[in-house]
Amino acid sequence: MKTLKINLMLLFVTIIFFGIIYPLFICGVGLLFPNQAEGQPLIKNGYVIGYKNIGQNFTEAKYFWDRPSACNYNPINAGPTNLGPTNPAFLQTVEQRADTFLVQNPGIKKSEIPSDLLTSSASGVDPDISVQGALIQIPRVAKARGISQAVLKKLVDENIGKPLFGILGPERVNVLKLNLALDNLVKKD
Repeated sequence: MKTLKINLMLLFVTIIFFGIIYPLFICGVGLLFPNQAEGQPLIKNGYVIGYKNIGQNFTEAKYFWDRPSACNYNPINAGPTNLGPTNPAFLQTVEQRADTFLVQNPGIKKSEIPSDLLTSSASGVDPDISVQGALIQIPRVAKARGISQAVLKKLVDENIGKPLFGILGPERVNVLKLNLALDNLVKKD
């Protein structure tokens, strides 16, 4: 009987803590940091067109392409693929992505394609690509838009995100922000 009492008390405390106190605490933290809690929406012409921390599926030649997604860029189903790097299905998917990239970006060798343009991230909705991933796409975007490659290189350089705290992680480029800057650049010309 004593063990049952202890277990019921533990169950009650756990329900109170994890069912009430912890969720209220997390909601409070969200109220203190609304930009992070609400996903940092990006607005154009008064409409939310995307979120800074969620990748989107850009496929047109006139835009920089995002990292592939294992969940079709749906944040509700966010998550990685369960296929390992030696799995034949994974290798076939990477090969297909490489072949598609090479068709759309002539003059580039398969060995030059950064891995982040061929593999999905752990979240499946990573909004960033490597600087090299952006730079390698410049010739395609320049040709599709009729813009000089030097102008696009400058635009990419202006949109490079620094490592967290200046030391954690590599430099990166947020594709949605880069494409918005690209659309704004075209409107100015």
